[in-house]
Amino acid sequence: MRLIDNFKLLIFMPLLFFSSGSCFAAEGPSAGELYFEANRAYKEDRYQEAIDGYFELIGQGYVNGHLYYNLGNAYFRSGQLGRAILNYKRAHLLIPRDADLNFNLRYALDQIQDAISADQNFLKQAFFWLDEITFRELMWSFAVLNILFWGILVLRLFVRPEWSYYVFIVLLIFWLVGGASLGVKWYQLRTDRRAVILAEEVDVLAGPDSNDTVLFKLHEGTTIHRERIEDGWSLIRLSENKRGWIESSAIETIVR
Repeated sequence: MRLIDNFKLLIFMPLLFFSSGSCFAAEGPSAGELYFEANRAYKEDRYQEAIDGYFELIGQGYVNGHLYYNLGNAYFRSGQLGRAILNYKRAHLLIPRDADLNFNLRYALDQIQDAISADQNFLKQAFFWLDEITFRELMWSFAVLNILFWGILVLRLFVRPEWSYYVFIVLLIFWLVGGASLGVKWYQLRTDRRAVILAEEVDVLAGPDSNDTVLFKLHEGTTIHRERIEDGWSLIRLSENKRGWIESSAIETIVR
């Protein structure tokens, strides 16, 4: 499994700090050192030290797909399949087209015991390309489309060359699709209740009580949808007709 090497880190770290949305200029050198140390610990098979280092960076606000990817690698190497898949999926939200991440995620998913089909609702099918684009990329793309669209519209108020009409129609189509895509992506992130089973095995019960009837069992690494929380219990769903209650401590949501 690939781990970002130190040479790439020289380019990566400024992007890491920028993407956090906060200013940590005074902590920059220590954060870079912490990242190097976590990478070294991983390469020397000291996986818990690597995990602690990556977690400390994330706790300081350096949220980046590559950090979650490396964290997932460390968890996988340490035999914690559920946490590996959880962090691979968090990384996928930020770097969805990374080939190494996608390979490792597929490999990890092949290790789980429960065969769960992917949830394919109407929006997911209609806007199938959204899984390969981040929300930030959509925002920048739509911002550029806005400039071009309104620019050609203003141009047509003063002069009307024949070509501008066709450009306007094309831009209008892209503008509508881009705006709809941005709205759907925002909605998907706001309503994303996916969670990953972290315990080796959990009982899914008929109600939020340990004495309730066991409906079925789930195993580490399985992705479910959490519908609501009640007194330390979570109502989870696998499909429209398959749901039940599990202890909230056994799962963790992908979107934090």
